[in-house]
This record gives sequence, structure tokens and C-alpha cells, in this order.
Amino acid sequence: MLARRIALLALFLVGPARADDAISEPLGRIAPAMQTFVDSRDIAGAVTVVGRADGVIHHAAVGFRDLAAKDPMAKDTLFRIASMTKPITAIGIMILADEGKLSADDDVAKYLPEFSGQMLAVEKGKDAVVLKKPARAVKLRDLLTHTGGIAPYPPGVDDVYLKRNRTLAETTLAAALRPLQFEPGSQWAYSNSGIDTLGRIIEVVSGESYEAFLKKRVFDPLGMTDTVFYPNSEQRKRLALTYGKNKDGLVAGPFSLIGLPVHPKHPIPAGGVISSGADLAKLYRMMLNKGTLDGHRILSEKAVAEMTRTQTGEIKTGFVDGMSFGYGWAVVKEPKGVTAMLSPGTFGHGGAFGTQGWIDPKLDMFAILLIQRTELPNADASQMRKTLQELAVAAVKK
Repeated sequence: MLARRIALLALFLVGPARADDAISEPLGRIAPAMQTFVDSRDIAGAVTVVGRADGVIHHAAVGFRDLAAKDPMAKDTLFRIASMTKPITAIGIMILADEGKLSADDDVAKYLPEFSGQMLAVEKGKDAVVLKKPARAVKLRDLLTHTGGIAPYPPGVDDVYLKRNRTLAETTLAAALRPLQFEPGSQWAYSNSGIDTLGRIIEVVSGESYEAFLKKRVFDPLGMTDTVFYPNSEQRKRLALTYGKNKDGLVAGPFSLIGLPVHPKHPIPAGGVISSGADLAKLYRMMLNKGTLDGHRILSEKAVAEMTRTQTGEIKTGFVDGMSFGYGWAVVKEPKGVTAMLSPGTFGHGGAFGTQGWIDPKLDMFAILLIQRTELPNADASQMRKTLQELAVAAVKK
């Protein structure tokens, strides 16, 4: 009888088990799991975020922002998200498409005449390149899906990702003057120069600088106050350092891709954004909510649907198996390997420093991993990403 009374008293004080308790158990294992990667000196630290359309359900920081200074990683630490910038650039393009100012089916040359008459390189000899006219011109949709065949920047311009001492108009012109690498729409080849070209198109069509347009149309409406191309002095103090790894452990790396502290001319549409876990959560919630968040519509539902469906057909794409591409977003076509726990139709993108962000509409879930590790063999296939996704999916499936 006494035991029963104690049990009833406990139920009264604590309450019955809730569905939230089942969700929180896998989420509670995320930070300790990330800490194991810190302990093994694979990363200096990490910020992880898991959320749904209606809000964040997990946000944690482990390890260090700066190993030498013993400065702990914090939830508001800022990260170079590198190529996670690419979908943001695509969002800018689709905002203009929603307004009828451009179409994904338009030729690039309609907005950038320097791309008129581009030729295709069909044979490279020792001293010459054989050119021919391509079957069709490069379209915006080709740039959005990395199927345009736009060549990388030439020598003398390809240091732009370190120095960024040229304007976006100048680097785009350098890419336009090079022959195409393959017939537009026929192959997939990851293209920084192609995404930068989209950034230049945003400038030409909107009449504003690329970075000013995104601030006004995306970052400010969503309250993404820590998402910038050029961090101020206070934000630089919260920026996580990049680290490589050698036989002795982690080694501090350069501020590659952003050229701090000098403000460069080139905002890098292909990879220049600095952001935080909280800010990216707002962007991803907007995508889960089909283009809107907290009363602010950024994209039409149609634009979100076009961006996040497979646009590349049967062309092999991506850095892990089973992938396809939409407009700016990689799309999981067949879950396998590091995406095995995700639903078909999950979309997202990774970055050069190991950052990852993936949105699963069928599970109403997003998962964000923010780290600053250079020279990972394949950031998209990292064990850190796989572990986070497994625990996030286990939580929302409860």
C-alpha cells in the first residue's frame, strides 16, 4: 500500500510520460556524440541545431571556438558556411522569378551580354583548343543545377577565393570569356563560377548589389542579424577559427574564403556567407513553411517546389550516391549511405569547412551541423553529419 501511495505521489508531482520525453532522449545524445569528435581531435568544436517548421527543438554547442585561447564554442558563434551560400543565392534568383523579372528558362546572355556567342571546347591540343558552337546557349536553370558547363576561373583570377580583390562583374566576365567545358544541360560539374554568375545576374536585374539585395529581401525579413558577407568587429570576435588536421592533431588554418579582416570587393555568391545556427534555422524553417515565416513571405510556394524537386533527371550529381539537384539545393533522390535515414526529397547543402544543413519535409525536420574543419576527405559524407542526422531522425520519428 505504501509503495502504491509513493507511486501515485510521484505521478502527481512529475506527471505522466509525454511524447516530448521520447523526442528529447535522442536529442539529448547529440551534444555528447559531437563531444566525442572533439575528444578525438577531429574537430575543435561544433554547434548543432535541429528543428521543425514551427521552431527549434535542439540547439547545442560543444568544444572550442578557439583552441589556443581556450575560448568555448557558444550557440551564437559564427561560421563560414562556404557553399551553403549557394542555395541562398538561388533564393535570390527565385525571388526575382516570382516577380516576373526573370525566368529559369532564360539564356544567361539575356542579362549578361558577355556570355553571348560562347563556344564549346571539343578538343585540347598541346598548343591549341578546338572550338565549336554548342547545341544551345547556357540558361539560368543550367547554372542553378551545375549543368551549364561554365569553366572555372582562369589563372590569375582563380585566387579570387582567397584575395577577392576583384568585383563580381570582373570575375563573371573572366568566366564568360572561357570556352564551355561541355554541352549545357548534358552533364553535372560543381561550378563556383556558375553560381557567382547568378549573383551578378541578381545585381543586373535588381539594380542593387548582390549582398544588399539579399540583406533586404532575405536576411532582414527573417531576422537573420548575424548572417553577413562582411562581419563587423563584434561579429569577428565570435567567428570560429578554421582547423586542419595532421599527425599531431588539429592545426589552425587561415581565414580562407573571406580574406579577413580587410573588406574585399567580392562577396562570393558561391561561398561567402558567414552565419549562425539560429539564423540558419530561420532560413530552413522558411523553406519548410513553403516560403514564409512569421508573416514574411520570401518565396512563393511554387518557387519552393521548383527549387526542391529534382531538376537534373538521370544525370549523376553530387558528392555522395543517390543525389540529384534542384535549383541551388542538392536533393536526395535515393536515400543511401550518409542519407539512408532521410526521406526521398530531402534537400540541403554542405560547405567546404564541413558545415551541413538538410531539410526533410516528409519528417518536418531540419538538421544543421556547424564546424570549421578544412581538408575533410568528403565533407558531405562525414561521420559527424551521419551521427547528427541519425539522432535527429530518431527524435522526430518517436
